[in-house]
Amino acid sequence: MTEKLRRYPELWVCAFLLLLGGLVLVDAISIPTDFAQRGPVGPKAVPVLVGGLLVLVSVLLTRDVLRGGKGEAEAGEDVDLDAPADWRTVLLLAAAFLANIVLINLVGFPLSGMVLFWGSAYALGSRNFVRDPLVAAALSIVTYLVFNNLLGVHLPGGPLMGVL
Repeated sequence: MTEKLRRYPELWVCAFLLLLGGLVLVDAISIPTDFAQRGPVGPKAVPVLVGGLLVLVSVLLTRDVLRGGKGEAEAGEDVDLDAPADWRTVLLLAAAFLANIVLINLVGFPLSGMVLFWGSAYALGSRNFVRDPLVAAALSIVTYLVFNNLLGVHLPGGPLMGVL
């Protein structure tokens, strides 16, 4: 088996998908259903479906690889495959996400989400210093209201809790 894994590196992906599908199925089976069962579909349905599909994809992909199928090299339209990675953009995006993680419990989601959305826009090249913060604030507030009021997922509101 290790000889085939060396000859066909795609089999590592197959093995990973099979392992992941198995873990999802084992974890899904251990979900207690008595507390959340509402009708015929319980909390196990989606995880069992996802785990089963992961196992199925891994089996089909393994069959394809063993029959000679190969993954194609990246052939993006306007992607220069010889260009180095843009680490500045990656680090700025990581900084925006880390700032959100640090700030969310301190100032609430509307303000930390604004930092996240504005930081992401800045990292990806937008330099409009009037429009970007306003769009980030609108996105953050709309996201907060949708999650909090419509979906029932309560995010920390911070100092804007009484206003929104």
